[in-house]
Amino acid sequence: MAVSGQEPWLDGDAGRLVRPYQVSGGRTRPAHPLDLLSLVKATGREAAPRHGPEHARILELCRRAPVPVAELAAHLRLPVAVAKVLVADLIDHGAVQTRHPGAAADPSDPIVLEALLDGLRQRL
Repeated sequence: MAVSGQEPWLDGDAGRLVRPYQVSGGRTRPAHPLDLLSLVKATGREAAPRHGPEHARILELCRRAPVPVAELAAHLRLPVAVAKVLVADLIDHGAVQTRHPGAAADPSDPIVLEALLDGLRQRL
């Protein structure tokens, strides 16, 4: 029986109805180099018709602000390797852009560390 308020891909008793390897089309490696901290930001372009609901969810999650790949995987409840493949699909389509967080700021910068601390406090 499907859990009310959730996607039809989830079942309360069985869990995920579509296995991770099916979501990624059996692919285990992304076409672009991504790591857990790679930030993903939507460009405003919609997913292609061939893309699944997970692709649309990634675009929804990173529409307002960049989201790390690790966080996308957690929201999707998928292994990080699968999330990377899906993000790479969206990069190829031009629907997202990625960057490594170190490319924009010095990790030892006190302003960056203070912003990180504030963000952690808000989530706890």
